[in-house]
Amino acid sequence: MTADTIPTPSDARAWVIATRESRLALWQAEHVRDLLQQRFGRSVSLLGMTTQGDQILDRALSKVGGKGLFVKELEVALEAGHADLAVHSLKDVPMELPEGFVLAAVMEREDPRDALVSPRHASLQDLPQGAVVGTSSLRRLTQLRALRPDLRIEPLRGNLDTRLRKLDEGLYDAIVLAAAGLKRLGLGERIRQFIDTDTMLPAAGQGALGLEIRQLPNTPPSELQTALLGLAHQPTWLATAAERAVSRALGGSCSMPLAAFGDWQTYAGQAVLRLRVRLGHPDQAGLLSAERCAAVQTLADAETLGREAAAALRAQAPQGWLSAPGAHG
Repeated sequence: MTADTIPTPSDARAWVIATRESRLALWQAEHVRDLLQQRFGRSVSLLGMTTQGDQILDRALSKVGGKGLFVKELEVALEAGHADLAVHSLKDVPMELPEGFVLAAVMEREDPRDALVSPRHASLQDLPQGAVVGTSSLRRLTQLRALRPDLRIEPLRGNLDTRLRKLDEGLYDAIVLAAAGLKRLGLGERIRQFIDTDTMLPAAGQGALGLEIRQLPNTPPSELQTALLGLAHQPTWLATAAERAVSRALGGSCSMPLAAFGDWQTYAGQAVLRLRVRLGHPDQAGLLSAERCAAVQTLADAETLGREAAAALRAQAPQGWLSAPGAHG
């Protein structure tokens, strides 16, 4: 799409969604486009973009700036007025957004679990000693290392289709991916094992979509912002706000070896948010773990719960654990 064909936000007939051009990112953007068109009768178009995160495939994200590399170009398009909103996998969104940008809504979560994909092996437990497992996630690496120190963990970058192709070419015995992406693209049959959250905690925001817009301070909500609130799923938004607050409180980035997952439980007839967190170390074995519960009703409540869980991790951390190279991206 060339610059002279991009609809501008001032055109009341169309809203423009900035999106990465991977197959999964396009599915997510098209999903939001279709909902906006169906519910609000507005024309919505897509602006596909290639981000730095898509271009740098030979190094781990933790070495080159973290998952924020997947969103920066989309934010530039928003700031320049070429797009009205950006659709992100929430786990890729930095914990601190630049001034003038906000998450206008978090949508209902897909399956939050990690998934084992393998042509020959049915589960993590079935992998033979020394099997090669592909992942470039420090979070997955540290939890796999705690579960199966005998495995060989090798880097795996690229979009979902690229990762599956590398597996099919025999470069790995198994790979670990987010179940949500596989299910959204109709690839659920590739999943050999849904890894339960007791075994491997997901990343903060995993499985949820975040809708980002420009909003300058002290400006009233726009028509778009009001519409996006209609797509929000409050239980997911509260849970992921607690998860993201853990990393924010630890001063970390999306690339620290941190897992955080909130799920709703019922105690004495009341809905309570349970937040479980784990923190690994890029160079040392072992995991720090904590769990906190609270009756969460607002985003502020959720962020308080996240800070409490982060404090519990910090209290356990050995000297230097949180300041290790790679622990903060």
